[in-house]
Amino acid sequence: MEQRIGSGSQPLEGAGFDPAFIPGLTSPASVAPKGAKKEDAAEEADSEETALDDADEPGTEAADVIDDADDDAEDAVDEADEADDEADEEDAPVDGPVFEAADRRARIVVDHKGVRLTLDDQECEFRWDEIGAIETESPRFGKRYTITVHTPDRRWYPIEIEATARARFKEWDEQLDAVLDAYFEESD
Repeated sequence: MEQRIGSGSQPLEGAGFDPAFIPGLTSPASVAPKGAKKEDAAEEADSEETALDDADEPGTEAADVIDDADDDAEDAVDEADEADDEADEEDAPVDGPVFEAADRRARIVVDHKGVRLTLDDQECEFRWDEIGAIETESPRFGKRYTITVHTPDRRWYPIEIEATARARFKEWDEQLDAVLDAYFEESD
């Protein structure tokens, strides 16, 4: 009886082992045709260099394209500056109610921007137009106060805050109600 020495398994194929397995995931490799000579590659490199040299001369198509790209880049920088200015305005303190509760792992902040939930190193933020409802729950026993943010697409995001005392539940409910009354608008 004959036996093979070595592995009898075939190499695995698929996206888990080769990212190029999925078309469009990676850029195609530039492969020269089998019959191509090294001279052809040198000629292509020379033609690319001349195209770059032509781009430096004003009045050519390549120069016009580069000028357009420069204008687009300047516009993008201007838009970024405007966005930074708007962000600075948003960071300015707003006179209005703010609810904030935190323990050693979790934190919730509800203010004029919306709701921000943090658990350990994970964060999520909801603007007011992304929120369908906010639900609170106080346990019958224990000190874990649960706040759940519901979105219009039927998803919910709960977070539990451990209170120092059960008396904090009533205080947190009142503060959260004040913020919701000020910023949350129910759509009928």
